[in-house]
Amino acid sequence: MTMQQTPLLLWRLLDRGARIAPREEIVVRMPWGRHRQTYAETRARACQAANALRARGIRVGDRVATLMWNNHRHLELYQALPSMGAVLHTLNLRLSPRELCYIIGHAEDRVLFVDEDLLPLVNALAGQIPSVELIVVCPDGSGSSWPAGAVDYEEFIAGQPTAYAWPEIDENSPLGLCYTSGTTGNPKGVMYTHRSTYLHTLTQAMTDVMGLTARDSLCAIVPMFHAMSWGLPFTLTMLGAKQVMPHRFLDPVTLLDLIADEEVTISAGVPTIWQGVRARLTAEPERWNLSKLQRLTCGGSAPPVSLMRWFWDTFGIEMVQGWGMTETNPLGTMSRKVAKRAHLQLSVDEQFRNVEKAGLLMPGLEMEIFDDAQRPLPHDGVAVGELAVRGPWVCAEYYKDPQPDKFRDGWLLTGDVARIDAEEYLIIADRSKDLIKSGGEWISSVDVENRIAGLRGVAQAAVVAQPHPRWDERPVALVVCDGTTPVSADQVRDHCAAVFARWQLPDDVIFRSSLPLTSTGKLDKKAIRAQLAAAGYRLPDLRGEGQ
Repeated sequence: MTMQQTPLLLWRLLDRGARIAPREEIVVRMPWGRHRQTYAETRARACQAANALRARGIRVGDRVATLMWNNHRHLELYQALPSMGAVLHTLNLRLSPRELCYIIGHAEDRVLFVDEDLLPLVNALAGQIPSVELIVVCPDGSGSSWPAGAVDYEEFIAGQPTAYAWPEIDENSPLGLCYTSGTTGNPKGVMYTHRSTYLHTLTQAMTDVMGLTARDSLCAIVPMFHAMSWGLPFTLTMLGAKQVMPHRFLDPVTLLDLIADEEVTISAGVPTIWQGVRARLTAEPERWNLSKLQRLTCGGSAPPVSLMRWFWDTFGIEMVQGWGMTETNPLGTMSRKVAKRAHLQLSVDEQFRNVEKAGLLMPGLEMEIFDDAQRPLPHDGVAVGELAVRGPWVCAEYYKDPQPDKFRDGWLLTGDVARIDAEEYLIIADRSKDLIKSGGEWISSVDVENRIAGLRGVAQAAVVAQPHPRWDERPVALVVCDGTTPVSADQVRDHCAAVFARWQLPDDVIFRSSLPLTSTGKLDKKAIRAQLAAAGYRLPDLRGEGQ
């Protein structure tokens, strides 16, 4: 029997939400209050946006950029642009003007949509983005100065038809473009296709991945400008689930108000978000009703197990961590408290030892660890090598920048140093550039950071290498306290000494009021090392002797 060869185009999934749940809500915390609109209204406005863009000459394959927060208009463009065959290019609003100019020029974006309060970023690019023919401003009452020739989003789509015949195109056509943060050299573009995102969207909703259903109310804190918000806008729109968006209001009180008032069942963000939420809940434990909240998804960097355990012990909320990259569209692994039937027999402590790992591979992907000679290493939880992944939603090359050394025999070489244990759990040791080599032995900065972050009174910790005349490198810890209880350097070292050998302990503990973050909310260790160098930092005498 011959099956129909229907191309895997994303609009076939995105139209489903409005069809099966037309009255379900999209809720956004805007500057004037909460904006509400239905899925039916969202699809109609997405069609209006597509018709307006087609009237301005945007065709299949053209790149259209967004410089926007998580809000309803951004969601409309998430549906309109891929469905009409254009390419949704999300710009990271935390990048520098130089990086934004490079990215927009490299992508050759023709139209730029921007939230009004972000216009100062766009105004700083005046005269430097010649490919952009039109700037569309999404008004929010902020009163920012508009560029010459810019048009109002609402006026742009007004009067346009609320239906659009989405085209039948090749399923390998591009639909999304995201650039990496560019820690070395210029940012690199990752182009997502309809096929790759279609398959990722279906897999993300699976019970053993994120377990998303139409019954969920999800507050997406992970930015829509970062790795397509982990693909959540696509999956939620397919399901017709309630979507709650914070716009630019990311303080713990606003987030907790949204979670409680909108009966949020699941939320997604980076560890620093959940650390701030924990501090607020600790200060006011009776203020918010979190009875509907079932799980928190955490990505970007590994959350401390103490944080995950606190949410479970205090509220019965499961914290799920995942690993992925822009290059993996982006999810690669997920770690749940109970991920296999056999785990039902484990104690809670044993379950959390699994949750501490980066997780199990998503169906459809393969992963391996290789040594320096590109030989696969055993999955025994001991061997350490460079992590490689491949599969139908893994990048094969960078946009207009192939870089064959990053892609080999179908594998994406991730730059992460990792182990894989006998149960096929991924355990990230570190980024290769952040490992600390002391006296010929490797120290994982991530492991030490997570241990320090579990100490009461610590809000954030970073561990970086510093030069040492005898041991080559030694670890130094930088610690931000949360103000709830005093923390000393000796307490930090003693807390680490309970689980690490003496030679793995930080030689110095430096207390800071804050630590620099990358454009995606991760600890910026490159900036930390640069700050220490600029300050002429030297390791204290008589340290690093524990080898």
